[in-house]
Amino acid sequence: MASRRAFPLLRHLLRPTQPFPSSIPIHHRSVTYMPRPGDGAPRTVTLIPGDGIGPLVTGAVVQVMEAMHAPVHFETYEVHGDMATVPSEVVDSIRRNKVCLKGGLATPLGGGVSSLNVQLRKELDLYASLVHCFNLAGLPTRHENVDIVVIRENTEGEYSGLEHEVVPGVVESLKVITKFCSERIAQYAFEYAYLNNRKKVTAVHKANIMKLADGLFLESCREVATKYPGIKYNEIIVDNCCMQLVSKPEQFDVMVTPNLYGTLVANTAAGIAGGTGVMPGGNVGQDHAIFEQGASAGNVGNPKIVEQKKANPVALLLSSAMMLRHLRFPSFADRLETAVKRVIAEGKYMAKDLGGDSTTQEVIDAVIAALD
Repeated sequence: MASRRAFPLLRHLLRPTQPFPSSIPIHHRSVTYMPRPGDGAPRTVTLIPGDGIGPLVTGAVVQVMEAMHAPVHFETYEVHGDMATVPSEVVDSIRRNKVCLKGGLATPLGGGVSSLNVQLRKELDLYASLVHCFNLAGLPTRHENVDIVVIRENTEGEYSGLEHEVVPGVVESLKVITKFCSERIAQYAFEYAYLNNRKKVTAVHKANIMKLADGLFLESCREVATKYPGIKYNEIIVDNCCMQLVSKPEQFDVMVTPNLYGTLVANTAAGIAGGTGVMPGGNVGQDHAIFEQGASAGNVGNPKIVEQKKANPVALLLSSAMMLRHLRFPSFADRLETAVKRVIAEGKYMAKDLGGDSTTQEVIDAVIAALD
């Protein structure tokens, strides 16, 4: 199966609620996959507040962490979406700390300015984007029993950034798919499904049109699927996938996708399950991880929300719970998740996008009061 170094960061969503029986030998599988208590030593995390609502929601996380006395302290850096590149000291901080929590970074439209969100993923080789879309008690939605994990290849595809103007008025944009990256993301998806007791992995593609590029992606997924006979594998064309998502989302479990399709599927799934304001996520690689709002990482809110201080902090709070689990502090992660879910279930303090009118601080205070 997987090697010791293959997927060291899968542990961030593992829940230590079902310990393995002592009679089952586990020596053949890397210990980094196992939920373990932390060693109690405080961990330094790079914090990027970002643009728009970013400082509000990252500030919410800092307040809640302090209230919980979580063994985490933050190293804060100012980064903004209109910068040409991510400052080297920020990248060095993430390399040193190995974990980062960030708010949204606005991406200018057009003008040749590249997205800093994409720059960070490429610089640190954060090859897997993981977004968890699920129903929350107290949050009415059209569909029940939604529990979808979208795992998206993060480093190539249409996001390769290889564009040029051939002649005036004609632009060529290259989509790059490699067997290495396709196999890597497929293995991550199946290993995630295996470790989290998921039953099915669905590959999303457009191989009926892009026969070579998406064909290579599918070929890689099929090869990896043969190594996991206990997990059902199927494939779906991306346009049919979107239709199925909005009509019968409960049929999906883990979804593995190339880069562009993944951002469409994740945002659609998030909207179905309650909105991007409540869905956690992260970008993970071999040695580093950045946790952020699960869907629409470049969405920094509108100026009115910022001015009124009514940003929804739930998505980043749940993402920070994923971060705590990744840092091997599962009890803190459970406390935080339970408190957030309790506040939403009670329905008294809800942000504007959830049908309420509470300020960010009111939601934070409610979450802190709900901590066990």
